[in-house]
Amino acid sequence: MLQIKYKQIQTEFQYPFTTAHGQKTHQPALLIALSFNGITGFGEAPAIHYYNVSVESMTEELLSKIDLLQRYSFTEPDRFWHFCHHLFPNNSFLVCALDMAYWDLYAKIKQQKIYELWNQEWKNIPQTDYTIGIDSLENMLEKIRTHPMPIYKIKVSNQEDLQKLKAIRNHTEATIRIDANASLTLEQALDMLPDLEALRIELIEQPLGKTQYEETRILAQRTDIPIIADESCVSESDVAKCAGAYDGINIKLTKCGGLTPALRMIHDAKKRNLKVMMGCMSETEIGTYAIAQFLPLLDYVDMDGPLLLNLPPLNRLCYEKGRVSFL
Repeated sequence: MLQIKYKQIQTEFQYPFTTAHGQKTHQPALLIALSFNGITGFGEAPAIHYYNVSVESMTEELLSKIDLLQRYSFTEPDRFWHFCHHLFPNNSFLVCALDMAYWDLYAKIKQQKIYELWNQEWKNIPQTDYTIGIDSLENMLEKIRTHPMPIYKIKVSNQEDLQKLKAIRNHTEATIRIDANASLTLEQALDMLPDLEALRIELIEQPLGKTQYEETRILAQRTDIPIIADESCVSESDVAKCAGAYDGINIKLTKCGGLTPALRMIHDAKKRNLKVMMGCMSETEIGTYAIAQFLPLLDYVDMDGPLLLNLPPLNRLCYEKGRVSFL
């Protein structure tokens, strides 16, 4: 019989974090602990307002079915995911927290890392970026000076941000990625392309609206900079929609419903010759530990949540100049 505990948390960002979706100073999240035979696994789901997800709504749904969950007979993680998916068909964030905790529990019982259960070797590991939110140029440069990293992801929202990108490039030779969070028009993006190419931008994440597949296809055909889907690729069915329009997809565990569907999305993307990135939604080390299990399977990764939040380390992960390893 499973034992389930939960905790609501609110973690402060080191700096106010601003994107095209707005600004936030704290990240609320729901933590879940699943225990079986004295062993405990941990999961996390951040609450994201623009997906209409709150900690309170996740907690309410969890408590409405907690008796059924605790009576679940211990089996393989994919079977538990299907059980949770049927219990909470419209709450991928809560399903993610449960699936993540169950995989952590299962791996501990098997005395292996999760990636080892997937028959993966710890090699060809991509470095994580460090995200710089929309801010004044002075503040953005100060963040870069304070946090030296090999890769930065810079949030942008309009053509005016080009001037900031040019100033940032003058101050660092680090790899630069940009993320527009669906805030640009096709015309704006096309106008920016020559400058972005001159600035040696590594990739462009979600430049256009989430349903603008044909417009994105046109943009991708005009440049060698990879165009990566984020808001356009939420669930498993979106992978096929992105093929042909995007060069790759960014998978978020909370949005797709956990590790179990994320693994299927990666295999599907690779069959379609899409690059695979995994991103974070400002998770603590609990959620980021789950992201780290996918590193041998990824082309790019954005797992800087613990670096952006003001919280003590949980001693599960080590960050060293963009390299992530397990402790």
